[in-house]
Amino acid sequence: MPQQLGELKFPGRTAELSDPKAFGRLVTDLTKAQWIVYAKRPFAGPQAVLDYLGRYTHRVAISNHRIVSLQDGAVTFTYRDRADNDAIKQMTLDALEFIRRFLLHVLPDGFVKIRYFGFLAHRNRKQATILIRKLIGPTPDPMAVRQENVAEMMLRVTGIVIGLCLRCGVGKMKAGIELAKTVSPQARAPA
Repeated sequence: MPQQLGELKFPGRTAELSDPKAFGRLVTDLTKAQWIVYAKRPFAGPQAVLDYLGRYTHRVAISNHRIVSLQDGAVTFTYRDRADNDAIKQMTLDALEFIRRFLLHVLPDGFVKIRYFGFLAHRNRKQATILIRKLIGPTPDPMAVRQENVAEMMLRVTGIVIGLCLRCGVGKMKAGIELAKTVSPQARAPA
């Protein structure tokens, strides 16, 4: 019997769930289970998370180099088995099943992979950018910005006045002698 639009499909090992009673038992069992969500920080840090997401937002579901063979209506490809210590294995699927799984990764019309929100949302990005630039004010001329010296920077960052006498903590240190500038041995040109 052909399926109606919007009906659930149960291919492969899930075929038994096409029976409404079996599906109902599954839903009942799932609602009785006490679900505990456990999420922890990624071990490798935020850069690893961005790299992981980048692989999915800017690539297709499977790259050509992973396809090993196409013969007799079957597709053989490599995959990484997470349950077996990330071992690289091969899987062979009927071509129709391979295409079905591939198309699960294709977004329907009207959906986009990367969605921007806030001031970057497509709907209001132009107006928001103009407003933000207005609120920030004019960009300062880099030549007009005075560079602070080391003593000023240390005071601003740490609150420590590095010019104070180390012994009494009140008096100001004064330069006694100025050492001549020298060139490091690595910077000297070979003779």
